[in-house]
Amino acid sequence: MTETTSALLNETILRLQSLPRPVLWVVAARLKTLGLSLTPVAAGSWVAAQAGAWRPEVMLAAMAAAAMIQVGTNLWNDAADGARGVDGPERLGPPRMTGLGLVSSTHMRRAAGLTFAAATIPGMYLALIGGWPIVAIGLVSLVLGYFYSMGPKPLSHTPLGEILVILFFGVVAVAGTAYLHGQPPSGTILAIGLITGLPAAAVLLLNNHRDRVQDAASGRRTLAILIGKGASQALFFLLLTTAWAGGAALSFNALPSLLPLFPAALLGLVLAWAMITIPISARLNRLIAGTAAYQVFLLVGLAMARALF
Repeated sequence: MTETTSALLNETILRLQSLPRPVLWVVAARLKTLGLSLTPVAAGSWVAAQAGAWRPEVMLAAMAAAAMIQVGTNLWNDAADGARGVDGPERLGPPRMTGLGLVSSTHMRRAAGLTFAAATIPGMYLALIGGWPIVAIGLVSLVLGYFYSMGPKPLSHTPLGEILVILFFGVVAVAGTAYLHGQPPSGTILAIGLITGLPAAAVLLLNNHRDRVQDAASGRRTLAILIGKGASQALFFLLLTTAWAGGAALSFNALPSLLPLFPAALLGLVLAWAMITIPISARLNRLIAGTAAYQVFLLVGLAMARALF
C-alpha cells in the first residue's frame, strides 16, 4: 500500500468513525444499489398495468420483500468478506464496515439474519396470493442470499454471479411480479426480464473488474478474473448494448418509436467508453450509479415507446 493510499484510507476510516452508528448501517446496507431490486418489480408491475391487472398493494409488498432480501445479502457479504479479509484496507470499492473494523462480523451477521426474517413478512402475504411458485422463488432467493457469501465455496467467488443476477434480478423478478398481478409468463414478459437483468449483471461485472487483483489474491475466480481485463470491458459493453437492442426490438414499429430509447443509448455509450478508458482504480465506482441509471432509462424509454407509438 502506498503512502498516498494509506493516507486516504486513514482519512476514510476517521470520517466514518465520526458518523452516527445508524449511518454506518446505512452504508453497510448499500441503499444506493436498491434500484437493482426495485426496478424489476416496477417493470413487472408495469407489464401487469398494461393488461389492466395492476395491484398497488402487491407491488409495494414485492418491493419490500425484494429490497430486504437484497439488503440482507449485502450485510452477509460485508460480514463474510470482512471476516475472510477480502474487503480489507486495500479495497478499491465503496467502504465495507466489517473489513474496516467499524462493525463486528457477529453484529453484521445478526443484522443480516434479522433483515432476512423481516423479508418473510411481506413474503407471506405474497405467498398467499401467488401460492407455491412464489414460495419457491422466495426460498431460493433467501438461500442464494446466504450462500452468495457464505459456505465453503461462496457463489461470489465463482464466475456464476452475472448469470444469477440476470436470472434473479431480471427474469425471475419481472416474471414473478407479473405473475403476482395475475399475468402468466409470456415471451414478452421474459424478454423484459432479460432486458432488466443485463444491466444489473453489468453492475456486478464492473465491481468484479475493479476488484480483480484483490479478488485473485484472496482465491476468488470471478468471471472478470477468468476472462481478463479486455474481455471484461467488451462484455460490459455487450451487456448494455444487448439490453438496448432488446428494448428496441420490443418497441420498434417505425423509426420515431426509437426516440424514447435515445437517452439510454447515449448513457450506455458514455459508460462503455468510461469502462475502457478509466484504469483499475476507485474512479470506476462512479460508473455504478450510472449503470443502475441506464437500466431505469432503458425501461422508461421502452414504456414510453410502447405507450406513444
